[in-house]
Amino acid sequence: MTNDPLLQPYQLKHLTLKNRLMITSHEPAYPEDGMPKDRYRAYHVERARAGVALTMTAGSASVSRDSPPVFNNILAWKDEVVVWMKQLADECHDHGSAVMIQLTHLGRRTRWDKADWLPVVSPGHEREPSHKAFPKKAEEWDIARIITDYADAAERMQAAGLDGIELQAYGHLMDQFWSPLTNDLDGPYGGSLDNRLRFTFDILSEIRKRCGSDFIVGLRYTADEDMPGGLTRTDGIEISRRLKDSGMVDFLNVIKDHIETDAGLTDVIPVQGMRSAPHLDFAGEVRAATQFPTFHAAKIQDVATARHAIASGKLDMVGMTRAHMADPHIVAKILRGEEDRIRPCVGANYCLDRIYQGGMALCLHNPATGRELEQPHDVPAADEKRRVVIIGAGPAGLEAARVAAARGHEVIVHEAANDPGGQVRLTAQTPRRAEMIQLIQWRFDECARMGATFRFNSFADADTVQADAPDVVIVATGGLPHTEVLTKGDELVVSAWDILSGDAVPGSNVLIYDDAGDYAALQAAEKIAATGARVELMTRDRNISSEVMAMSLTPAMRELQQRDVTFTVTWKLDSVTRDGNHLRATIGSDYGGVTRTREVDQVVVNHGTRPLDDLYFDLLAGSSNLGEVDYDALISGAPQIVSRNSAGLYKLFRIGDAVAARNTHAAIYDALRLVKAI
Repeated sequence: MTNDPLLQPYQLKHLTLKNRLMITSHEPAYPEDGMPKDRYRAYHVERARAGVALTMTAGSASVSRDSPPVFNNILAWKDEVVVWMKQLADECHDHGSAVMIQLTHLGRRTRWDKADWLPVVSPGHEREPSHKAFPKKAEEWDIARIITDYADAAERMQAAGLDGIELQAYGHLMDQFWSPLTNDLDGPYGGSLDNRLRFTFDILSEIRKRCGSDFIVGLRYTADEDMPGGLTRTDGIEISRRLKDSGMVDFLNVIKDHIETDAGLTDVIPVQGMRSAPHLDFAGEVRAATQFPTFHAAKIQDVATARHAIASGKLDMVGMTRAHMADPHIVAKILRGEEDRIRPCVGANYCLDRIYQGGMALCLHNPATGRELEQPHDVPAADEKRRVVIIGAGPAGLEAARVAAARGHEVIVHEAANDPGGQVRLTAQTPRRAEMIQLIQWRFDECARMGATFRFNSFADADTVQADAPDVVIVATGGLPHTEVLTKGDELVVSAWDILSGDAVPGSNVLIYDDAGDYAALQAAEKIAATGARVELMTRDRNISSEVMAMSLTPAMRELQQRDVTFTVTWKLDSVTRDGNHLRATIGSDYGGVTRTREVDQVVVNHGTRPLDDLYFDLLAGSSNLGEVDYDALISGAPQIVSRNSAGLYKLFRIGDAVAARNTHAAIYDALRLVKAI
């Protein structure tokens, strides 16, 4: 019997959870027509198979038609959800994992122009900053029907065989009743704390009436809104006690802070560069005050922190939700004694940022997450061993090397630099993005463990590659910054990479023209502004940093606003000329008819990269496929069998930014889906 605190069972009412690790409720936006179909089920089953004790589905499953999702959530108000949830629960139960679901009414945290165009409802008229809809103030009949909707949804989940449900009470309708900032009602549901809690307890009473006392019901709620006029820590402790004393709640899932702005949401769910486990001690205070089953998750991305949370008695169950997106096999690796091989969550938040932009959650670090039906988490061995030569040890090249080595191939990697990493090494120069280097280190360690050969300081040419007698050549040489975007003065500007690498010394009055919208411009702005320089970040877009999504933008904005960086939108840099010791930047507009100038001492241009592809074209003539990729085979997972040159000695492919400027996830995904079939 292991002494590991994380591997001890936990008894929640009649339910025995086999260990202390859970996936908290979250919505990866995989539903189809509002239903958790095959993709959704495969995602949760993968994690259940690996040993997680409890997987919670559906952050914000909607209980009412007038709670339309703002991204792709489960529609718990539809009867057809039962059959889909039952399939998911049954398969997870087959692997010994318990299953719950989070139910909610979004209240004002949605929009009236979604789904059926029904008015947004809340206990007050105050608009939520994030979603911007002005709500209707709830009437008695709204309250009555929504209470019924909650109970109906709970009955559906019980019928589906789930082990329990969790009600959401932070930022959504339930908490909008709790908070003095959003509840303007008079009478039984407004005013005193007793009245503001009445809506929640009426819902709990109706659920218990329908589902009985044995069905497990918990709340995920804010116990401190930490904002002027909102719920205080004292309020939260009192609410926690009342929830326990009601006898209708079986566990508390505690959070801290508020979510009605991008910045607030990011404090609740911290991202890269923010403190790890910032609310763990607070959750422990709630548990100490209530002596009641307490769950919690907020940037607990490593096993050591999770183990501490349980061993110290702060929590009964610890959530590692984004960590399980990066590596679904955390529990299995702990059990095998392979904790050092866990693929680390680097906090890039690509998962959540994507869903808030209307896409499905994907992991920057693990391209198989969300694609369990198409891509393997464990790469199968190949039928025939081949020699695979890879040029470039950035994220694309390293992933190609890792997958090829896992397939059993002989792998040789040439890298011109002293160390692996490519563009990620530049990214990690910014202290708050230093975690990104783990993308590289994990892959390099895996490659080394499997025996891949690395040749650093090897500026490989065609002769070098051909001397290795490869069966397959993969060019992953990345790209170089492109700054030639001006009508005049390209030679007078530097790139964002020049600033980050130290090849260019920051000026004192700097114009950054960001025509790519990615992290490089923000990071250059941070580095320059930290010297005390005056910085203006300009873009022709309608908003800044269009490729850096809301939550990931928050830490950068906090830094840059403190440094008094100026942000200018809808203007584009046309030309740069020298004027004595200064530069004169001429700016125009896509809207036409206007021109302005700036006098600065440095102009930085961020315009993405252009492929570093000379080697690829030098190798084309000697390849059997002439570089051609069968896209249908690539997408379906079939081998690449294109043959265009009978004299060719090797197959040739290129991946990542050596093809076109994209992002780290695209580079890694390129490598996985190509090499898994070699």
